[in-house]
Amino acid sequence: MKSTTHQKMNLPKHAPIMVLPGAQLFPNALLPLYIFEPRYRAMLSWSLEQDRMFCIVPVKPGVEEARSTDDLHHLVGLGMVRACVGREDGTSHLVLQGVARVRLTGFVQDTPFRIAEVREVTESPADPEESEDLTTRLLETCALLRANGIGVPEALDQQLAQMEDLGLLTDVIAHSFLRTPEERQAVLEELSVAARSRLLVRLLLVQISEDSGN
Repeated sequence: MKSTTHQKMNLPKHAPIMVLPGAQLFPNALLPLYIFEPRYRAMLSWSLEQDRMFCIVPVKPGVEEARSTDDLHHLVGLGMVRACVGREDGTSHLVLQGVARVRLTGFVQDTPFRIAEVREVTESPADPEESEDLTTRLLETCALLRANGIGVPEALDQQLAQMEDLGLLTDVIAHSFLRTPEERQAVLEELSVAARSRLLVRLLLVQISEDSGN
């Protein structure tokens, strides 16, 4: 996985949004997408001609179809198209990599696809001692996942063991193992890295307990 955590990247002030119920895009996570709707085909074409970036925007709980921007979560993931294969019928398969948490602060276009004003959010890092402790707790929780029969791919297991950045580790684990969009959104929206890590550990321990019937 190519990390974007410490890369200097000029983020756009405006970016298209793709409304995707139940989907969150974490920084550094890879999200495969199949683009087939006309509006998102137009969005993808526009994005590829600009900076190759767009946002993945989930809807709020209880909303089946976003009829207005009030139905959308506004703290979301901004991603960059890392690979894209177009098909003869106009559809495309692509891989989007998360590059930042951003807040949607307004909308400058509604049709044929929405374009939002985006602002990168500021995170609060954990202090070194706390970071080391939380990293250990996260890796121990992943070990519990394996012990309870939840498969952790070997390649991912090796990546997790080599990650030194707590924020990156937390985001990758949340993307890989949290099951519900509500849990993923809660972790995505927590801007304190330490609090985010502790929240993720609690959610995963509840998940393990439910799976084991305790």
